[in-house]
Amino acid sequence: MDELQIRKVAEHNDLITSIAKMDKTPLKIFELAVSHIDTKEPPKDNVIYLSKRELFSFFDVSDSNKHSRFKEAVEKMQKQAHFKIKINKKKGFDFESIVPIPTVKWNDYDDKVFIRFNPDIMPYLIELETKFTQYAISDIMDLNSKYAIVLYKWLCMNYNQSEYYMVNGKRNQQQLDEYQNPIISVKDLREMTDTVEEYKAIKDFSIWVLNRPLEEITKNTHFNVTYEKIKKGRSIESIQFHIVKKENWKDENYKRNDAQAQLTEEQKQAQNQVNYAVAVANPFTMKLISASLLYATDIANQDKILELAESVYPIYDKLVKELGEGALETHLDYVRRKMVDYSNEKKNIVKYLSVSATQYLSSRLSMKQMKKED
Repeated sequence: MDELQIRKVAEHNDLITSIAKMDKTPLKIFELAVSHIDTKEPPKDNVIYLSKRELFSFFDVSDSNKHSRFKEAVEKMQKQAHFKIKINKKKGFDFESIVPIPTVKWNDYDDKVFIRFNPDIMPYLIELETKFTQYAISDIMDLNSKYAIVLYKWLCMNYNQSEYYMVNGKRNQQQLDEYQNPIISVKDLREMTDTVEEYKAIKDFSIWVLNRPLEEITKNTHFNVTYEKIKKGRSIESIQFHIVKKENWKDENYKRNDAQAQLTEEQKQAQNQVNYAVAVANPFTMKLISASLLYATDIANQDKILELAESVYPIYDKLVKELGEGALETHLDYVRRKMVDYSNEKKNIVKYLSVSATQYLSSRLSMKQMKKED
């Protein structure tokens, strides 16, 4: 599993925004296969080899029927699975429909699984000089719905641009915020998730295509993601996502210490700028501002904001997961009323917020447990 934890997938953005006409299992097999491609040395004859052990580990399959289930998944992938790709040209759109993996071979006496990619899909996997997105295959591993996988890849496509342009300085703060808080029309989102004819009621669409997939993404990937609906008149026209990258998540842990040791002072400052921008964009920062617990002078204090992201926001995240958004708002309102003389007596705002949130969460969870026992 160690190799899986550090392996990446890279795909062209046109493939990221394409329509995956397949369910989650063929899609996950495709993603795992793509993670074996070295773009600097593309596979000869478009062939890679997967390990059965890795496949079963990736899908967390350990029962006695794993071989028959794998066979069924492969057959379904080859009979049904294809990508519908829409490419924006000057004159209009070009459309392609591609079966990504037409050939799979294996036997019952060794561990190798032969995978041959369709030559037509390869430009979207190896010609990646511009407009491509990279993400961790370990994040895909724990996603259990097609919609979660599709959304995660699209969110990565947007967020990765904010990180890239944060370092090279070719975008202003508003543009960086737009990448971290991307907006997509409901029409385009339905097309991308292949739900044009499904979940016609916005309530059902919200549950199955937004709420549950985003819960999976927040639980199992690098990102905490929330969203809000944007109305035009009485109709929901667009969805705006709010993406916050977690610190010290999965594959980043493996190389964090070595990478930090090798950073130059300039690189460290650039990384701090990225982390600071992420912390400022965190929804909890806005909640603290709305509750009059943070002010403009606080936002300008990079060290203070980074401390909040490291010491306080993980507690708020747990509080919301365990008790709901309403509990956090009640807590912040209580803290605001208790901090009338904050400027004189509560100079260490980070420590104060951390301690108060920890105490509140502990007491509420204790009360919740007592009620269960009753």
